[in-house]
Amino acid sequence: MRLANKIAIITGAGSGIGHEAAKLFSREGAHVVVADRNADAAHAVAAEITATGGAAEAAIVDVSQEMALKAVIDGVAARHGRLDILVNNAGFGIAGTVVTTSEADWDALMAVNVKGVFFGCKHAIPIMTRQGGGVIVNTASAVAAVGITDRAAYVASKGAVAALTRAMAMDHVADGIRINCVAPGTIESPYFAQIFARSNDAPALRAALEARQAMNRLGQPVEIAKAMLYLASDDSSFSTGATLFADGGWTAR
Repeated sequence: MRLANKIAIITGAGSGIGHEAAKLFSREGAHVVVADRNADAAHAVAAEITATGGAAEAAIVDVSQEMALKAVIDGVAARHGRLDILVNNAGFGIAGTVVTTSEADWDALMAVNVKGVFFGCKHAIPIMTRQGGGVIVNTASAVAAVGITDRAAYVASKGAVAALTRAMAMDHVADGIRINCVAPGTIESPYFAQIFARSNDAPALRAALEARQAMNRLGQPVEIAKAMLYLASDDSSFSTGATLFADGGWTAR
């Protein structure tokens, strides 16, 4: 019960990594706020947790909308008297080089992947400061450290998340707030399931994606959730401003 009696908000918790993190955090004793812009998904995950004896509630929010996200964060703190953990996990990817990416697509991706982290931290940190501390975990990516083709905006966004994590960690370490990020490799997720479904040669694409990792396989969402749990718990009490790579050895090559 590493998160016993903790209040945790996890964005993008309606599917994939966020879904597994919400279930795992609940099993470790946290009251989990399942935040997602997909209302059906958020309610389904919250119901799944409560059906197994956990404590959860759904929050419908688009993290790119500052006041909507602030309302969720403030509301959770008001109802529960505190906010112990924020996991800024919501994000998505798009294909394209800088030449082929439109300004609208660039702005939409940055609004979620980077501004969503900025907005979440901007409004959670004052609450955590007043209560004497807290923990923030951001979702970056292995591509924060390595380049890949045809994903220029996504790579830029995840590099920004890692850099912002370091900056915020230094700004707020004296407030008792630890801020770290996890950097997944290629994960078996609904996002990649859609990519495989659209591919003309899904087996070849899967093999190529698996080969990026030294372990020669895709990661599982629960493996990243466990990395998030480590960063959210006191097990990582001497870590702040860190990027935890959970990438099957991709960046070690």
